[in-house]
Amino acid sequence: ADYDGYEGWADKKQFLELSESDYENLKEGPYTSDIFNMVLSDEDPIVLPLGASLSGMNDFKIRFGDKKFFYEGQIEEGNMTKDELTSLCKLYMNTPYLWGGKSNFGIDCSGLSQQVYKYAGVQIPRDAAQQAELGEALSFVEEAEPGDLAFFDNSEGKIIHVGIIMDGNRIIHAHGKVRIDPLDSTGIFNTDSQLYSHKLRVIKKIL
Repeated sequence: ADYDGYEGWADKKQFLELSESDYENLKEGPYTSDIFNMVLSDEDPIVLPLGASLSGMNDFKIRFGDKKFFYEGQIEEGNMTKDELTSLCKLYMNTPYLWGGKSNFGIDCSGLSQQVYKYAGVQIPRDAAQQAELGEALSFVEEAEPGDLAFFDNSEGKIIHVGIIMDGNRIIHAHGKVRIDPLDSTGIFNTDSQLYSHKLRVIKKIL
């Protein structure tokens, strides 16, 4: 997929073919801001996760080709501030970790940061290592603001994890589930194991 450079698969019974213009429109907001909601059509309702694109919506009506859908949930236009993003993050709390996931059904660390930044109108790459190439590097944890991204590496120096900085020297990240843990200059301190789970490499200011 050209949106984030990832290829995937879908059962041919589970997708609707779109025109090129409809597809391009889906790359922009507004987006759903309910944990789960539905669009309704003349057929069965379709469940939408948090962050689904509703591009082209007019008076709560969405049209794809010859199909018309109705949506009555909460929306965000894709212009959130950093402070608003950290509140949005909490809607993902306790979502189970799923490698490659990007929704409340399951999500991974870089999927979380990519989805959340979308609400600020910023498209970032899919992988943590790619995301770490963006923005301005900060020298100290104390310089970071809520909404900045913190990246973590392994013993070989490879970026393997990312999280979103919260207030109070905390970070929200997907590790087993989406959770909030303390963050310091060493890394993430897991409050369950009482051990450091990830070694801090760099903090980046993208917004």
